[in-house]
Amino acid sequence: MPISLTSTIQVTALKSFKILAVLCTVALASPSYAHFVEMIPDRDFLNSDNQQPVTFKLRFTHPMAQGPIMHMPKPNKLSVSYNGHTTDLLDSLQLIDTASAAQWAFNYQVTEPADHIFYVEPQPYWEKSEGKMIIHYTKVIVDGYAAFDGWDKAINAPVEIEPLTRPYGLWVGNSFQGIVKKSGKAVPFATIEVEWRNDGSITPPSAGYTTQIIKADINGRFSYVMPKAGWWGFAALLDADYQLNSPSGLQVPVELGGLIWINAKEMQ
Repeated sequence: MPISLTSTIQVTALKSFKILAVLCTVALASPSYAHFVEMIPDRDFLNSDNQQPVTFKLRFTHPMAQGPIMHMPKPNKLSVSYNGHTTDLLDSLQLIDTASAAQWAFNYQVTEPADHIFYVEPQPYWEKSEGKMIIHYTKVIVDGYAAFDGWDKAINAPVEIEPLTRPYGLWVGNSFQGIVKKSGKAVPFATIEVEWRNDGSITPPSAGYTTQIIKADINGRFSYVMPKAGWWGFAALLDADYQLNSPSGLQVPVELGGLIWINAKEMQ
């Protein structure tokens, strides 16, 4: 019996639908990890017994998943602020890996008692899977000789987390609190992603444990209790009110992130 054209079209459509359903299932099953710019010092304090230069590693990755590491071109800005003045550190950057993706390192000698705020502004990153450009303004604070002053100063990034808890000298179980700000104003109900920088000792039982999600309150405030020693990244994410060109030349949305890194230690 001859097969009608209508039947052929129906069979073809059914096969295409099944293929599409399988592809959608695979895509939904694949975890989507949070992006974090890591700017990690080899220690978060200096004292009379520990005065050598601080070494920083700088890369763009998924901290809890331990990768992959994304290519990170040389940042637009790198600086340190303390005692009311800011120093440009961009020329101190050294490329440390080009085999898979560019990563960076730099050293800095702290010479004055003060809280030192290190800040990096990366170049926009094209995330094809999300169809948007990503710019994450990142900072970390180093305690310089127990001055305990200046840790809450703003760096005036487009998006920033203002710490309400001193962002160093924290024990495991301490609560870190902050305010999400955009252009200096608190952002109600902002989303904050939190990840632990995995040292290989933890395997999350499911994708839901990889990135913790917090919603700020109406005043832009949030808090999080750090359950394990190590470095914790807090990323406040907002949509920009402008667009940028993708590599193909199309105008696409921009995700702005305000990041801060916090180190918690076991009480011994």
